Amino acid sequence: MDISDLLAEYRIPSAAIGVLHDGEITETAVGVKDVSTGEPATTDTVYQCGSMTKTWTALAFMQLVDEGGADLDEPVRTYLPGFKVADPEVTAAVTPRHLLNHTNGIEEEYGDAGEDDDVCERMVANIAGAPQVHALGHTHGYSAALGYAILARIMEVIDGKRWDDVMKDRLFDPLELAGTTTRHEDVDQDRAATGHLIRSLDEGPFVSPLGYLPRAFGPGGNINSTVGDVLELAHVLLNDGKARNGTRIVSAEAIREMTHSRVAVPDPYMFGPQWALGLIVCDWHGETVYAHDGSTVGQNARLRILPESNLAITMMTNAGPRESFYKKVFNEILPGYGAPTVPGLPAPDPALNLDPSRYEGVYERPGARYEVTADGGRLQLTLGMDPMQARFLGKPERVTYELLPVSETHFLMPSDDPLEDTQTVAIYDFNDGAARYLHTNCRVFPREVRR
Repeated sequence: MDISDLLAEYRIPSAAIGVLHDGEITETAVGVKDVSTGEPATTDTVYQCGSMTKTWTALAFMQLVDEGGADLDEPVRTYLPGFKVADPEVTAAVTPRHLLNHTNGIEEEYGDAGEDDDVCERMVANIAGAPQVHALGHTHGYSAALGYAILARIMEVIDGKRWDDVMKDRLFDPLELAGTTTRHEDVDQDRAATGHLIRSLDEGPFVSPLGYLPRAFGPGGNINSTVGDVLELAHVLLNDGKARNGTRIVSAEAIREMTHSRVAVPDPYMFGPQWALGLIVCDWHGETVYAHDGSTVGQNARLRILPESNLAITMMTNAGPRESFYKKVFNEILPGYGAPTVPGLPAPDPALNLDPSRYEGVYERPGARYEVTADGGRLQLTLGMDPMQARFLGKPERVTYELLPVSETHFLMPSDDPLEDTQTVAIYDFNDGAARYLHTNCRVFPREVRR
C-alpha cells in the first residue's frame, strides 16, 4: 500500500503516522501541511488533536485522584459549591465519573463563554438552567465540550491555576513533550499543519475557514501535538502509568480505573461497545483495544492502544475524517506487528421484520434533527443540516438515508455520497412500544414527545 496514493484518492493533503511497539517509536509523514504552500509534512508537524484531548485531560484528572485531591464518585458540588443545572437531583448527584464516561446527560447549553482564561469558570456558571438530555447515568451520550470543561474547572480550583497550565505542569513537562500545547497562540506556526475541508473529490481540499476551535472546547478538544508526543501519552497507558523517560505519571491503579470503569455504548459498531474514563473500549476480533479519535474543522486524529500486542498506533491528518481511510491505513500496518486488524461493520439482516411504528418519530437536540419515517415498510432517516453549513459544503439542507437493520436496535446507514462512508445508528430504549433515543456518532438524541 502506498499512503501517497490513498491520500490522493481521498483528497487528504497529509498524514503523519506513528507506531509504539515494545517501547520503540517509528514515525512517518506523507503529503503537504498546506495545499496553498505545498510545504511537506514531517514527523514533527503539529496537528490538532480534537477530542483526543479528552484522554489527556482524563489522565491529568487521575493524577488528582492518585493524590487524594479528587474522588471519582464525590459530587461535583464537593469541589464546585456553586455548581447548578436545571435538575436539582443532577445538581446534587453528578460526579466526575459521570463526566469522564459521558453519562451525565446535561445539555450543552453553556452559551458564549468567551476566549479568556476564565472560560471554564464561565461555562460552569452558564449552565444553571441547562436541561437534561437523559436522566443521570441512564445512557451514554457524548459531550463534546461541557463535560470535560466541568472536569477542568475542578482541576483549576484544586491546583489554583488555569487548565492550560495544569496540563503543562502535570503532563507536558514531565513527559518532556516539545510539540504539545493547549492554545493555538502557542503553536509553532512553522510546524503547524493547516486544516482543510473537501466539498467534492473533483474540487479537492481547500483551506478551512476556521483555523481552530473556540476556547470552550479546550479541555475536550484543543490540544495540538505530534504523532511522537501522542505516543508518549500512549506509553503511559500501556505501561501502568510510567512514561518512556521513567517518570511515573499516575499509579497503575489509576490506569486500571481508566481502562476498566466502563459503560455500554448504545451504538457499538462505529467506535466500540464500551466507554471507559477518557477512552473508548473496542473489541478487535476478541482483543481489547483502547481508543480515542478527534476532529476539528479540517483536521483529524486517531489513537489505538493494543495492550496484548504491547502496541499503540496513531495517525493525524489535515482533512477528514474518513473511516474507510483510517481502516485501510491501519489494517496495512497492524499485521506487520502480529496485531489484529480493525473489524468491518456487520452485515444487515434481511430476515428481520420490524414494526416501523416503534422507530418513527423526530429525535432532536440543538443543532441536529433526525426524522425516522417508513416508506413501504422500510425505515429511512432524514438529517436536517444547518442551512449555512449546508451552503458552505455544497450539500442539501435535508439528506435522507435508508436504514438497514442489523438487529432490532441497530442499523447501517449507507450513503450515495462519495465523501461519506457507511454510518451506524442505534434506535433503542423502548417505552410504551416506541423508542426513546437515537444514538449515532456517539451522540444521543431524545425522541420528541408528542403532546
